Amino acid sequence: MTVFPWPVTTTDEDSDFVTRLPFPPDGFQRAAFAAIDADHSVLVSAPTGSGKTLVAAYAIHRALGAGGKAFYTTPLKALSNQKYGELVATYGKEHVGLLTGDTAVRPDAPMVVMTTEVLRNMLLAGSDLLGGLHTVVLDEVHFIQDPYRGGVWEEVLVLSPPEVRFVCLSATVNNANELGAWLRSVRGTTEVIVERHRPIVLRHHFAAHRREDSETLLLPLLVNGKPGNEGVRIDQAVRRSLQGRPPQWQPRGRGPRLPYRAPLRTELITALKSEEMLPAIVFIFSRAACDEAVRQVVRDGVRLTDGSERAAIRQISERRVETLSDDDLGVLGYDDWLEGLECGVAAHHAGLVPVFRETVEECFAAGLLQVVFATETLSLGINMPARSVVIERFTKYGGAGRATLTSGEYLQLTGRAGRRGLDEEGHAVVLWSAETTFSEAARVASAPPPDLRSSFRPTYNLAVNLASRFDREMADQVLRRSFAQWQAQRADLLTIQLSHRVAVLEALGYLQGWSLTPAGHRLSRIYHESDLLVAEALAAGVFTGADPSVLAGVVSGVVFEPRRARRLAGHGGPGPRGAVRRGRRKGPLADRLGEKRVAELERRGAALEQVAERIRAIEELHLVPRTRHPSSGLATAVSAWARGASFETALGVAARDVGDLAPGDFVRTVKSVADLVQQVAHAATDPETAASARSAVALLLRGVVAVGLPTP
Repeated sequence: MTVFPWPVTTTDEDSDFVTRLPFPPDGFQRAAFAAIDADHSVLVSAPTGSGKTLVAAYAIHRALGAGGKAFYTTPLKALSNQKYGELVATYGKEHVGLLTGDTAVRPDAPMVVMTTEVLRNMLLAGSDLLGGLHTVVLDEVHFIQDPYRGGVWEEVLVLSPPEVRFVCLSATVNNANELGAWLRSVRGTTEVIVERHRPIVLRHHFAAHRREDSETLLLPLLVNGKPGNEGVRIDQAVRRSLQGRPPQWQPRGRGPRLPYRAPLRTELITALKSEEMLPAIVFIFSRAACDEAVRQVVRDGVRLTDGSERAAIRQISERRVETLSDDDLGVLGYDDWLEGLECGVAAHHAGLVPVFRETVEECFAAGLLQVVFATETLSLGINMPARSVVIERFTKYGGAGRATLTSGEYLQLTGRAGRRGLDEEGHAVVLWSAETTFSEAARVASAPPPDLRSSFRPTYNLAVNLASRFDREMADQVLRRSFAQWQAQRADLLTIQLSHRVAVLEALGYLQGWSLTPAGHRLSRIYHESDLLVAEALAAGVFTGADPSVLAGVVSGVVFEPRRARRLAGHGGPGPRGAVRRGRRKGPLADRLGEKRVAELERRGAALEQVAERIRAIEELHLVPRTRHPSSGLATAVSAWARGASFETALGVAARDVGDLAPGDFVRTVKSVADLVQQVAHAATDPETAASARSAVALLLRGVVAVGLPTP
């Protein structure tokens, strides 16, 4: 880690920065440095792991040397926390801040790491923290196409003061020049730097287990950019074996077996180890399957660490969890989890509590783990490079059912393969599957990256904030500057959508013409996909007079997504050994609420649902996509947690009410509730409601939920 003395000074151009680097910059990095030196914005589109963040580091250094402030934004809180730690190590703790909704550490520091939503909110609110802002880094800017959050990036780029320079970092996309042309239209001179070359060569492989001799094969998926002949012969052999079988035949049905199958996980690890292709990240598009994979290989006797490595793993783990009680560790299944780590294998997914995920990341980065079974969230920027990346299944579930991976998804997943400074080449391995032919996998692996498409749509919060800052004509001009409008075939698409939103806001009394009412000002301070629902709930008195725990439970109805919970008959509770069984009565769970509070939760939850139905009816009338319906299923568990119930009890209440909920999902939901409750505190005009909300935040952010949150 490069360390710079404070105060930061810059000599002629980049010499101070570059001379401290442990390696010379690549050509595309030099080109980006030159653009930054010329006071231009820059868009860098390059493969994962190629060193885009060095460009961001240089831009921050130049901004600080010029006496300005720098913001580093990421799409995920986990990424923000990781980047915060890196900058603290570089410049010192007292000079770096962090803002992520549930965390605020030194927000007035000269460099602040934040989620992109936080910066958007600051821009809409006209925050004083924007004073002196010189440079903004937008990491993972390809998130602009995310259907739920992509519009945030466009709002930041359109609304930021003209003097601010942007460093936009993107994974490889096919239409970087189109994105760059739009950036020039909103940010002025912008250099587009496209780097297709990976600093570490990526080898593509196909793994299949041949039944006739029980051998696990690792074959070239691509040879000179085309499907390898050995893999094509596998396709031919499988097709021959399928001839004469009915169309509805399944691989597990009766009849002769196929000549190939997918390698078992232990067989795969053995093959990778023999080819010196470890450490590896194995992507499995299922949290439960990731956990089961760890249990399976440990049960099968896989041991990939020596004594000193096991001791180091235990030391890191115990340091990370030292503030948790023995009861909490028992609920989380700490002993079983640690056993896997000490064997050199681990799972990584959003269902784990943050402290477990962060421990896995630290151990992996230290070279102590050899295999991590992960969901695709690990491919989104977390710094965990491996020698090999394995894709267990080449299909995954999406909005339209199961579909083959796209070339963009394949690039994103395999970008982690190959560690700079450690590996001469990285490896991407696709496992055989009856549902995906070798030829199909080779086609996707060799296809160009996809185009980046905007998903920006006006929100209610954006509408009232535009009304507070601009006249209607200028607001329409702001929307016309968006990437969505740039790409749209239809003229003024977004201004039409804004008109529909405005009609709803007028019907509900947030706007009169193009002027904000007091209710409109309240809405302008609420940043959430269900912003209007929260504002209407405040106006309807849904939160009025509620004690902090009840208020938190009601707000959870806006945050909780029931799809994360599973109802499995006879399945144990939160811990691996079923520490709490679903189906117990409220009494034994000691939820600390009592009948009165439970009844109040139900009454206020019903009132919130009535508010939502009224909004949805008006939205339908004005052709606006309807606000997501609230779900009060987790209200009792969140309220119990805010009342001081143990983590085991809170998870038990959740299991009873909505089905099994992963500990990480509960923690993330509680953090999101705390974030939204904080906004309620800012937006509420009733002092009692505001005070109750502020108290609720402190009650929610404790214990397991608070572990890992950066502190001042």
